[in-house]
Amino acid sequence: MTDLDGAAVLVTGASGVLGGHLARGLADAGARLVVSGRDDGRLGDLPGHAVTADLRLPGEPERLVEEAVAHLGRLDVLVHAAGVVAFGPAAAADDDLLDELFLANTLGPVRLLRAAVPHLRAAAAERPGASAVLLSAVVAEQPVAGMAAYSASKAALTAFDAALAKELRREGVRVLDVRPPHTETGLAGRPVAGSAPKLPTGLDPAAVADRVLRALAGEERDLPASAFS
Repeated sequence: MTDLDGAAVLVTGASGVLGGHLARGLADAGARLVVSGRDDGRLGDLPGHAVTADLRLPGEPERLVEEAVAHLGRLDVLVHAAGVVAFGPAAAADDDLLDELFLANTLGPVRLLRAAVPHLRAAAAERPGASAVLLSAVVAEQPVAGMAAYSASKAALTAFDAALAKELRREGVRVLDVRPPHTETGLAGRPVAGSAPKLPTGLDPAAVADRVLRALAGEERDLPASAFS
């Protein structure tokens, strides 16, 4: 279990709808926060110390973790809620689009984890509950036609999370991969390519954030799409 009261937490993607809900919920639980995103204007409305960062860029994940630890003095929990989406036929995904999707949805968070793991290990040696929470997506479980590249980028992150979770379990660090169904965050309306098809009404982002925080505070080690039904 993770005691969030007083925990040192870094939240990425905090300038987004879901990331913002997660940041506010963590603050309400007593966590000390560093919040990060690409939109510094929206970060100012959130609790915690704001650090603007673009995890797609070389060196940015490492810099963000260093600044978070410098401000908080430690890192007990990482919550990653950043990402981008794209729509269109698989054969139409050019190199620029593939680079964008995998940098934002796979390589950025993997590099973030790589930088955070030593600090999470150190936290686990002092108190229980050190955790990394990564927001993937339902498409990691059920790839969708017209979203092949996006599905692949999320599936790659989920695979990395699952393997890392096995490596770190005996060291007291939990890696929680979260794969919610379509959620009304507005992300589908801001794709980096293509246009969203007509989608059913998604989940309430506040409810999704609450479910993630309950899993973090509890003992769950995986949060598939079925956990949100």
